[in-house]
Parts: sequence; C-alpha cells; structure tokens
Amino acid sequence: MLKKRIIPCLDIKDGRVVKGVQFLELKDAGNPVELASFYSKNGADELVFLDISATLEKRKTLAEMVTQLSKEINIPFTVGGGIQSVDDARLLLQSGADKVSINSAAVLNPELITQISDAFGSQSLVVAIDIKKVENDWFVFIKGGTESTGILAIDWAKKVEKLGAGELLITSMNNDGSKNGFALEITNEISKAVSIPVIASGGAGNSQHFIDLFTKTEVSAGLAASIFHFNEVPISELKNILKTQNIPIR
Repeated sequence: MLKKRIIPCLDIKDGRVVKGVQFLELKDAGNPVELASFYSKNGADELVFLDISATLEKRKTLAEMVTQLSKEINIPFTVGGGIQSVDDARLLLQSGADKVSINSAAVLNPELITQISDAFGSQSLVVAIDIKKVENDWFVFIKGGTESTGILAIDWAKKVEKLGAGELLITSMNNDGSKNGFALEITNEISKAVSIPVIASGGAGNSQHFIDLFTKTEVSAGLAASIFHFNEVPISELKNILKTQNIPIR
C-alpha cells in the first residue's frame, strides 16, 4: 500500500495566503513563504500553492515567489493559477516548482493537458477539478467555482487521465470550508475510475476526517488549508494519530 500524503494548500491573493468558505469570504492567513517554511519543517509531505487572482494579473510576481519558495523549502510543491500555455508552465517549473496545476484552462483547452505533459512529463502536471453536487450528480465547475460546465466529474477525471495528467486534485465545493468532512463517496468513485493518484480537498475539520478519507477511499493524499493555517490540527499530531490507526503515511 502506497504511503498517504498530507498536503497543506495555500491560496494566494495579492501575495498573501487567504482562506474562505465555499470559495467566498476570504480571510488573511499569513505570508506564503513563512507558512511554507513552517510546513516544510513540521511534517508536510508536499505543498500546493494556488494563486487565485493570477488569471487576472501578471504572473511575474508569482514566479518570483516560486523562486523564493524553492530556496526556503525542501519538500515538493505544486503551483497553479492562471496557467494558460506551455510557456506559463515552463516559467513556474524553471523558477523551482516541482509540478504545475491547471483547472479552468484544462476544461477550456483540453489540448493544454497533453502539451504540458509532453513537454515536461506527466509527473509534473496536476489537473485540479472543482466539483459540485447539483441534485443527484457531481459536475465540474470552472472560473473559481462560478460557472458550471455541465460535464460530469467522473467523466472529466477519466478524460484528463487519458490526455496526460499525472495527478488529480479534486475539490468538493459543497464541502469546502465546512469542516464537516471530505466528500467520500464521489472522491472514492473518482479514485477507483482512474489509475493516477488523487488528492482529496474540501471539508477537512479534524483528524477523524483524514482517518475516514484514508480508510474509506483509495485516494493518495488529503489536502487542507484553514485547519493547518490556524493550527487547529498540527500536521505532526495528525500524522501520529494516523499511525495509531495503522494508516501508512510518509
């Protein structure tokens, strides 16, 4: 059994880490480089940085931050936000990111998945998928969760794997910021439908939610933000609890 990963997510806006509920009501959570350095020293397996305002703004600032991060931390990190081309991906990877993440751009231009995968290898590409339950089905949403695509989550997950994604980051918008637990059923369905690693995001509120995630689904990693940023669940403590449940972790 592959070891499970614990991944803090840092949403970046205007150079600061922010956290909201269901993608709204953003609160300041600190300096990204300082937080990243703290996580790197305190047990995080990887980090994900999503520049939630990058689509509308220049990417140069983000690249500078990535360079700074790569000097400060010694764990793999993924950067996403506003990547529209192979050149955008190249800039971030050359600045020091281990992987790049695309979301809306992948839906609007599926060829981009294959182009980035061919250029840098599938291991360097995470496709992020924001999903929302509408009536009885889970659909893919884009543009920061504001627009439904009408595409079923499971169909899109299978398609992006075929196109060359190396990993999926699935965020349940219904659960995001709720601290009521991950969307276990759909997350498990997706992780069983693909053969690439799946990171689950949205809803972590306590250690039990990670125990449920790793014992009731086949996901590779659990991602969370506010419970780590505001030290509600320290990562080292979480990992010790998971070990007592015989969950293999790094």
